[in-house]
Amino acid sequence: NHRVMKWNKGAKEGIVVAGGQGEGDALTQFDHPNGLFVDTLGTIYVADSWNHRVMRWPKGVKQGTVILGGNGKGEEANQFKYPCGLSFDRHGSLYVVDGGPFGNSRVQRFSIEGTQHNGFFSFLSNKFTLNE
Repeated sequence: NHRVMKWNKGAKEGIVVAGGQGEGDALTQFDHPNGLFVDTLGTIYVADSWNHRVMRWPKGVKQGTVILGGNGKGEEANQFKYPCGLSFDRHGSLYVVDGGPFGNSRVQRFSIEGTQHNGFFSFLSNKFTLNE
């Protein structure tokens, strides 16, 4: 369904908090979102795998912003090949698992300004190397 849903405790239905406009590459869409991080302010970070980008969705917005990638599939430092996981460290650096079954098999570190990095994250594992 190419969306991120939020389920409040005890809710009978979820709420679409990112995406939900079908598969695609518009700022309101995802193509196989595959990694997620939610910071303490409710900002959602999504590894949008088949669009080869990372998007940020501040709480309550209707469209996201491409903060990394979005330059086509590739192996350069400004490109991803099926990013599939995200995490922040305590210094605010964002780590992107650039992998998937046909990916670059690497983890890249980025400095992202103005982030609240304590939060929930999902991470898919495989064989990766850390590029610094």
